[in-house]
Amino acid sequence: MASTQTPPFVPRIGRIPIRGLSPQQPENRWPSTAYVGELVPFAATVFREGHDRLGADLVLTLPDGTVARHALAQHGAGTDRWQTAVLLEQAGEHRWHIEAYADDWGTWLHAATVKIEAGVDVELMLMEGALLLERAAASARGTAATVLADARTALGTTTLTPAARLAVATDARVVAALAAHPLRSLTTLSEQLVLRVERTRAGVGSWYEFFPRSEGAKQKKDGSWVSGTFATAAKRLPAVAAMGFDVVYLPPIHPIGRLNRKGPNNTLTAGPNDPGSPWAIGSSEGGHDAVHPDLGTVADFEAFVATAAKHGIEVAIDLALQCAPDHPWVREHPEWFTTLPDGTIRYAENPPKKYQDIYPLNFDNDYEGLSREILRIVRLWIDRGVRIFRVDNPHTKPLHFWEWLLHEVNTEHPDVVFLAEAFTRPPMMQALAGAGFQQSYTYFTWRNTKHELEDYLTELSHGTSAFLRPNLFVNTPDILTEYLQFGGVPAYKVRAAIAATASPTWGVYSGYELIENVARPGSEENIDNEKYEYKPRDFAAAEKAGRSIAPYLTRLNRIRAEHPALRQLRNLVVHHSDDDAILVYSKTLPASAVRAGRPDGIIVVANVDPHAARQTTVHLDLPALGLPLDTRFGVTDLITGERYQWGPDNYVRLDAFVEPAHILRIDYPKGV
Repeated sequence: MASTQTPPFVPRIGRIPIRGLSPQQPENRWPSTAYVGELVPFAATVFREGHDRLGADLVLTLPDGTVARHALAQHGAGTDRWQTAVLLEQAGEHRWHIEAYADDWGTWLHAATVKIEAGVDVELMLMEGALLLERAAASARGTAATVLADARTALGTTTLTPAARLAVATDARVVAALAAHPLRSLTTLSEQLVLRVERTRAGVGSWYEFFPRSEGAKQKKDGSWVSGTFATAAKRLPAVAAMGFDVVYLPPIHPIGRLNRKGPNNTLTAGPNDPGSPWAIGSSEGGHDAVHPDLGTVADFEAFVATAAKHGIEVAIDLALQCAPDHPWVREHPEWFTTLPDGTIRYAENPPKKYQDIYPLNFDNDYEGLSREILRIVRLWIDRGVRIFRVDNPHTKPLHFWEWLLHEVNTEHPDVVFLAEAFTRPPMMQALAGAGFQQSYTYFTWRNTKHELEDYLTELSHGTSAFLRPNLFVNTPDILTEYLQFGGVPAYKVRAAIAATASPTWGVYSGYELIENVARPGSEENIDNEKYEYKPRDFAAAEKAGRSIAPYLTRLNRIRAEHPALRQLRNLVVHHSDDDAILVYSKTLPASAVRAGRPDGIIVVANVDPHAARQTTVHLDLPALGLPLDTRFGVTDLITGERYQWGPDNYVRLDAFVEPAHILRIDYPKGV
């Protein structure tokens, strides 16, 4: 007969409770992520009954098997929150847990100091201390054992005064020996978590987007065009590199459909000379595995990638999983699309927008067949030298597909980076990042006021930073916000300054430096949009005439390169100003995390009103900058070169038409 006895209850908490481990994703469904060179904060809530002292360590197992221990320190009085920060320098899977313990020596020392000073239980407390030192000496070796044994003897020497005996406990040699051979009990381990650390480019980069067909394009007298090619586009790379951009992103480079091709400004009828939208992929000339014949051959593309690499630039291409009506898949695999009751195939919509030149994919009719084909395509472009994919509209495809695809690709090629172009609801945007996308577009383009930016930058740097890495693009071929349309040069400069300093990854779409701010009426898109036509630009002439902010973008990227604090995500701190248009935040990095051995700190003060001069008082949280309260310190404006003496409260005046932002280097006093 089977036993009906109830199994014994097993508590779910350890002897010392350890809760709230960070970093981890909500639900811990997927690992949290970081990148090589990132200073990652680890934290946990650790407490116990009573008033005895505790300690806690981070135990981190690196990909090469090395185990490192890092002591946690209490953060904030009364919160029971313990934390430390670790600079991660190996790519791969890191495993970690928290080890909490009773700090027997710390508990005794606190009680002994209070009681002996008050004359309470003096001999009893000194006897307890001596026994603890005896225990420590038994586990120590060499000099440490001798130091601890001598201290044990001194603590028990009744010919000395109680104060003199107690002083032995804080002797520097004893403190050092106990640090090497700590007295611990009730050791408790948390659950183990995984942190996936990826290559630096997964989290740090300056992106520049351009259409290769526009670079070198020429219009003939009869109105027809000669398209730019990979070879002519390569001539643009030295200038892009000179501005400090290290990723060039190309919109789709595949054949463009002819059926339902869009004309200028998204008109429904294209003329014979209109090139169509690159996102309408596929024609009789091929699909996602082909290149547009006007651009050249696959060999020409590979040569473009090689040329970019010589200039220190990586090439990102678009992975746009959609098809023109004459894509080969439409004929060969009609099951990969949605057929309507009248026999036609559903085209793409985002009401009120309609995309008559695009058919969306349907993953539910032949999930395995379609998924395998997409994996084949990604592998093909990896073989052709691509290591970064900007994924168009991933939120319109099943989440479990992306989880599978990114797992397959990153298992084979851990260095491949996927950027999610997902301007969608927060749960989907965050789930895509959680499931494996290394980077994500954000709502940054629509966060323009001081308070909007304070809240959103805090969310990105702290709320979702365990898994979502923001790429702060200032504009795209689809996005020309009202702020840019009507803000002129000040708007363009301040948005670039914020994007380049608030996130370790940012980007611009070609033409931004020329202040292309005329919108198609009733839209947030540039008029004469490059998505539907060739747009050759004379960048050199514009810069010579003073109509380009390319020098400003160059300066921003140089500042980023020179200041490691700006290549971090989780270190942004918002400070206060008295004006509703003056945004203030800082990014700092301690000396221990900087190769030069000096702390690195940047304060950004930005006037987000592009139409006026603003003056205010800026109030700084000096401890958050690594400075003692009431310190006076120097700052240098890295845009203008001007120097100031600052403290907790500082007067600022920013004229949007002169310089809308201070980017201030903290000149740390010696000894800080």
